[in-house]
Amino acid sequence: MTDTTIGKVQLDLSGYDPSFVYSDGDVEEEILRIVKDGEDLDRIINTTESWPVFYHLSPIRENILQWYPFGEGAKVLEIGAGCGAVTGVLTRKCSQTVALDLSLRRCQINAWRHRECENLRVVVSNFQRFAETSTEKFDYITLIGVFEYAASYLDSAHPCSDMLELANGLLKPGGRILIAIENRFGAKYFAGCAEDHLGTFFSGICGYPQGSKVKTLNYREWIHLLEKNGFRQYQFYYPYPDYKFPIAIYSDERLPQKGELNRNLSNLDRERYSFFDEGRFWDSLDGTDYAKDFANSFLIDVSSKE
Repeated sequence: MTDTTIGKVQLDLSGYDPSFVYSDGDVEEEILRIVKDGEDLDRIINTTESWPVFYHLSPIRENILQWYPFGEGAKVLEIGAGCGAVTGVLTRKCSQTVALDLSLRRCQINAWRHRECENLRVVVSNFQRFAETSTEKFDYITLIGVFEYAASYLDSAHPCSDMLELANGLLKPGGRILIAIENRFGAKYFAGCAEDHLGTFFSGICGYPQGSKVKTLNYREWIHLLEKNGFRQYQFYYPYPDYKFPIAIYSDERLPQKGELNRNLSNLDRERYSFFDEGRFWDSLDGTDYAKDFANSFLIDVSSKE
């Protein structure tokens, strides 16, 4: 396949491999039609009963990085850009954005959705192939809802470590990796939410079934992984209620205080149980370091290795 342009966006097909398939199904054709036709996305997400349509098109998704102070003139690589839920905020805040995804259809959705962005290139490719062949270097690399699939994307005995290494190799000196991911020990999983990826209860907090291709980490496991691989400078943030639809983002300098975490029962994609009052649980922690261990999600800002 040859490269093409959609509006002002370059669609780079040089790494396209049709054997890589990742999709929410036929609903993605509906999403492609919506963005191609230029429909009012606010109206769509406020009236749709489709979880994939809401998930991929909601502007709330951008909150995860809307606040982040990207450096002037920054060049960013968005790994696993999907349908472009976060791509828009990157194009507004950075001088150059390369949005990478292995799904051709999702890349087409992204390109059509942001077709007026002159500073966007959408690349259809597997991350490992891109990392091993690209000569480009970036100021920032984002892994938003991607790192948990490392074992699926990389041919590696140590996929988590190798994904960090591949990303680090694409950074300019002083560059940063931004990782958004669920916490394996998130309070919502103890309180009755199913694990986000498998849809089963307690599978994450119990260490995942043998052979699972999905894996999230808890707070201590993340620190161990980063330190073991030589990443000494990092900052944790705590999106609430999670990184997908954050309405607040806390930090080590400002952890949640009593009475602030009161949006705990919003579970948009599936039914859940409610085994205890999550609001009272959070209030009992009241700004202590335990809030880090039980945060539902993390955003981790990792500095490149020297």
